[in-house]
Amino acid sequence: MIEEEKNEETPAEETPAEETPAEEAPAEEAPAEEEAPAEEEAPAEEAPPEEPPAAEAKVDAPAEPEEQLGPKERRRRARSQHTGEALPQRTAEERATARAEGRRKKAAERRRWRQRSRERRRAQPKTEPLAKAEHGPGSARVRQGVVVSDKADKTITVRIDVTRRHRMYKKIVRESTTLHAHDERNEAHAGDTVRLVESRPLSRSKRWRLVEILERAR
Repeated sequence: MIEEEKNEETPAEETPAEETPAEEAPAEEAPAEEEAPAEEEAPAEEAPPEEPPAAEAKVDAPAEPEEQLGPKERRRRARSQHTGEALPQRTAEERATARAEGRRKKAAERRRWRQRSRERRRAQPKTEPLAKAEHGPGSARVRQGVVVSDKADKTITVRIDVTRRHRMYKKIVRESTTLHAHDERNEAHAGDTVRLVESRPLSRSKRWRLVEILERAR
């Protein structure tokens, strides 16, 4: 009886020993399952380092130039930013002091601007002086035209034709001007091409004098 009880007890004791490996198997497999996601997640963590080149490209891009504002535009923007709050009341002496300070600042800015302008002009290369104008002070103007009338005594009427190109439309524009010239000997006749020179006022309408006859009328 004692032996039978021992035999019955041994299988009962062995059964838990056999079951233990079955229970431990999932515990051993768990690390393998946990390692797999860790390996898969590793490439995902390495992706962020690729962003710095894009940041460097932004840094290398040229910065936009700052907008140059004129004094009027600066004042207009300063007024638009005003909140509408009233300034504290000031006495007449304080207002006079503030006005004098503002004038002093503006005067200093003008002096600096003039000094910079003088320095820029000195730095520029000197150009040759312009030649004396043909019709400047001390030189009489000369005109050439065609005589249209010689009926008056010692006076001829000369038509001056001018042909020029329009500045905008580039079209040829023809203009004519009529002058009264003094002819002391009545040498010129209608149709002659003559040369006139400016002179002192000889009458109400005569400010020119006949110099020579270039071509006779046919």
